[in-house]
Amino acid sequence: MTWQTFAFIIVAGFAFTYAGLKVKVLLDLMRKQQGKGPKLDRIPERIVASIANVFGQSAVNQKQPIGFIHTVIFWGFLIISIGTVEQFLSTLYSGWGLEFIGNTAYSILVRVQDYFTTAILFAVAYAFYRRLVIKPAGLTRSNDANIVLTFTGGLMVAILFMNVFMILAHHPYYADAMPVSNELARFFNGMNPETAEVWFTVFKWIHMLLVLGFSMYIPSSKHLHILAAGPNSFLKKLDREKAMKPIDFTNESLTQYGAAKITDLNWKDDLDLYSCTECGRCEDLCPAWNTGKPLSPKKLIIDLKANLYRNKERILAGKYDEIEPIIDGNITEDVIWACTSCRACEVACPVFIEQTDKIYDIRRNLVMMESKFPAEVQTVFKNMETNASPWAFAASDRANWSDGLEVKTLSEVADATALDVLLWVGCAGSFDDRNKKVLRSFVSLLKKADVKFAILGNEEQCTGDPARRIGNEYLFQTLATANIENLNRYNVKKIVTACPHCFNTLKNEYKDFGGTYEVIHHSQYISQMIREGKLKPANTLDAKVTFHDSCYLGRWNNVYDEPRAVLESVPGVTFVEMKNHHDQSMCCGAGGGRMWMEEKIGKRVNITRTEQALDTGASIIAAACPFCMTMMNDGLKSKEKQDTVKIMDIAELMDQATN
Repeated sequence: MTWQTFAFIIVAGFAFTYAGLKVKVLLDLMRKQQGKGPKLDRIPERIVASIANVFGQSAVNQKQPIGFIHTVIFWGFLIISIGTVEQFLSTLYSGWGLEFIGNTAYSILVRVQDYFTTAILFAVAYAFYRRLVIKPAGLTRSNDANIVLTFTGGLMVAILFMNVFMILAHHPYYADAMPVSNELARFFNGMNPETAEVWFTVFKWIHMLLVLGFSMYIPSSKHLHILAAGPNSFLKKLDREKAMKPIDFTNESLTQYGAAKITDLNWKDDLDLYSCTECGRCEDLCPAWNTGKPLSPKKLIIDLKANLYRNKERILAGKYDEIEPIIDGNITEDVIWACTSCRACEVACPVFIEQTDKIYDIRRNLVMMESKFPAEVQTVFKNMETNASPWAFAASDRANWSDGLEVKTLSEVADATALDVLLWVGCAGSFDDRNKKVLRSFVSLLKKADVKFAILGNEEQCTGDPARRIGNEYLFQTLATANIENLNRYNVKKIVTACPHCFNTLKNEYKDFGGTYEVIHHSQYISQMIREGKLKPANTLDAKVTFHDSCYLGRWNNVYDEPRAVLESVPGVTFVEMKNHHDQSMCCGAGGGRMWMEEKIGKRVNITRTEQALDTGASIIAAACPFCMTMMNDGLKSKEKQDTVKIMDIAELMDQATN
């Protein structure tokens, strides 16, 4: 046994043991979590998604040029790790190497490693430049990142010079296959082989010690994502559509609703915390953060992880009653109530962290366990309990919007199964004067297309979406159960609605309570009627039109093309996109129950979004959501543009375009 073998066994044994114990603690913390984690299903799809996002770096490359830089570093590390393993093994077993794969194959391998080592050096230099000179707004300027980049750059330098002195000491047959190292070796021509061997050993040990030091550093740094992002990618939500997690109120052993402490979250939430790269992409798109609110999705995750680590010893010891609350000096109630649940953060995240679920769970605790919520929400809850609507309108007036339209209710239809579709009106369509016009236009379209439809009328109640998003899960389930009983009693199979919030709830969330239906948004239905020739827009509307993407239509349900197809089918319409559209679209500010909360901090979200719409020069802002229409209309008034720019639903535009 040589001195190098002996030293390596001691140093590597210590490093890997230290790192292993650190990782074990992280896994133990996950096992101690109280909440129920996600269901593991659709394994083949998860494997494909993991390959695409881990090895293909698909999500990372959604943002350039940093995506390409990250890909270079990622693949570079994979390639040079082969050489690192070779160095480890050759130190343990003198003379061992990979040359047994054949001269040609080995020459190709070392050439690729040489190129990637150099490429990583350039990538690290750009990363330093980006952090120290460009300084993107959302990127965390931390010593942690600088340490990791220094580790990485130092490792590449060590590898290059290790190769340089190996070439000078041994003149191997594959020297020409390492063009960069071979070129650097020219600067040391004339060095005798014995001296070169000494320097080779020095840089070999620098190389190995940096790798071992890095392995010890990773579990305690933000670069823990190197270990966590792969599993998080495998466990990610496979579909864009998702429902909030239900609470089983029949479970009498359940004493905590929502998350008061970090242990009330589940093990997948911990994996999310470990996976965060602090890249700031979530922050770049967050409407709350970008209008001066205290909510930063990135900081929320960082603060939750800090809370987890602060309570580590108490969690591992099972002292749950001593664990600090989630709401503290960093995560305040204002942070939690600022969220519009637009999911921009989740769509932007390259490692698939689900921020909204954590906010929902914290809200549930505030509302149902502590009765802490904005004062104006109390009225909303009371209205929903007494009138089955967020507004103080009598439930008996729910069908008044349809006066004169001869719209039948399900109770008046002899055979509900003979209908093409049930029209779910929603509270805004029933009671808001502006949105009543939208529903009347949509009914006009249905009649022009000879669609057989009916409504529930006074039997319809609020879907419960506002209550659930605010945190009152019990009220949501009360309303949902009543609606599902009605729908199932009438044997309803297919529903169309003009409200994305109703659309999302009926389609994705009622399934957990026995309500499984085919649910279509009116933009999809109108687009379908146009394709089938049932609607033939012929009237020219000379107007420049832009479209505002509803979060619950777009980012929650991936419906982007159909509303645009409807607008583009209208003769005379010049369609123009806002700067922020599709997945990059900005929220109107009404989601997550914010429709009924005062916006007291920072700039109003709807004002910023309205300004983005006005920047297009459009004379009509098209929408496909009653909440968005209300918020954008208020935005136009605040900018004193209500007389020159209109906010219209796509159903209204199509109704004007068809005879």
